[in-house]
Amino acid sequence: MGNATTRRAFLRKLVLGSTDTSSATGTTRTLVCVFLRGGADTLNMFIPYADDRYYSLRPTIAIKRPTRGVADCAVRLNDFYALHPKLAQWLPIFQDGRLGIVQAVGSDNNSGSHFEAQDQMEHGESQNKAVNSGGWLGRHLQTRAHSSQTPLSAVAIGPAVQESLRGAPHVSAISSISQIQLESPAHDPASVGKALSKLYGAEVGILSEPGRATLALLKRVEALRGQEYKPAGGAQYPESDFGSGLRETARLIKANVGLEVACIDLGGWDTHFFQGSVSGVQAEAIDQLSRGLAAFDTDIAKERHAVTTIVMTEFGRRVYENSSLGTDHGRGFALAAIGDHINGGTIHGAWPGLETGEVDILGPSGLTVNFDYRSVLAEVLSGVAGNRQIEAVFPHFTPKPVGLLKSGVIPFAYGNNTCDKCDPT
Repeated sequence: MGNATTRRAFLRKLVLGSTDTSSATGTTRTLVCVFLRGGADTLNMFIPYADDRYYSLRPTIAIKRPTRGVADCAVRLNDFYALHPKLAQWLPIFQDGRLGIVQAVGSDNNSGSHFEAQDQMEHGESQNKAVNSGGWLGRHLQTRAHSSQTPLSAVAIGPAVQESLRGAPHVSAISSISQIQLESPAHDPASVGKALSKLYGAEVGILSEPGRATLALLKRVEALRGQEYKPAGGAQYPESDFGSGLRETARLIKANVGLEVACIDLGGWDTHFFQGSVSGVQAEAIDQLSRGLAAFDTDIAKERHAVTTIVMTEFGRRVYENSSLGTDHGRGFALAAIGDHINGGTIHGAWPGLETGEVDILGPSGLTVNFDYRSVLAEVLSGVAGNRQIEAVFPHFTPKPVGLLKSGVIPFAYGNNTCDKCDPT
């Protein structure tokens, strides 16, 4: 797969079998998790243009209010919020009711450390209260181990497995479908068996039932490898690792390989210096995100009913720009979700205002956190992925309703809309 060790582990499953592996049925729901690493300044992505303090606190990096006939201004969503102009491709998805945004999401981590904040969120923890059982997506997939899972049920797009997927029964790190192959003709079962025997230095007579099912899975992928992939609907992915990763994710979804979770990262969000507004460092990252997910949404138009995408980061930025024309580490951020089951066309959660917020060891900490990130993720897992064991995914945590999913989808409703300082344990 992504490296020799991972590839051997993948092939070993063909010989020894794995728990409850079977061929995909084409009915799998897929969760795509996009992590913006570096702490994205979502205040300049989903712009509170009706709050005058936004402009007074950000004299050089603020995005101009939506104004008809004015270039490089924000793209209006409603009477309060607008999109960064580089996110304009998301407007039709928002208007279609499939893009929902949750404002003021975060964790209780006030360390200001990228590593600590990312690690905590990927493990689904509270600060200083470790959950020693892998990542939140790994635990989610563990609760579904009785389901029909394949070696491609969970995929990390890139060279390594994200911490959120640690502990998953099956997980593969790939950058391209071309990496999923055996060094023998896919149409020759005897040759495949000989290849596996040679790989392990032992005779393999009859493959396990899961192994045979996985070989069938590989044949589906092999069929894709032999074809030039043409995204549906004229979708045009950006020429970047992020664009390529989303394109490969779409191919796996269409191949019906049983993909339940795909994780992909996009870096470049740590904008302490010369952040820019409609151009510059952050605008370039926003452009990658916007064009990539817009192309992905177009490409999987026929599969949208079964795909949900969430976009999150480890923390937001300060509400004010710094002396280097950038923004420093903050707290709350806006989480975005796209899918047919998403209660879209709206911004969820009360606007917390642009006061400098509580003071911690870093100084004023930025946007106040109103939603613990686990409440949002639990709502998606429960309502979209059908997980009925949320307490196993987020131990010692009681989710609170967010409203991100359409009415009738969410099977639980607890408490109120705030995170009680994000430490309910």
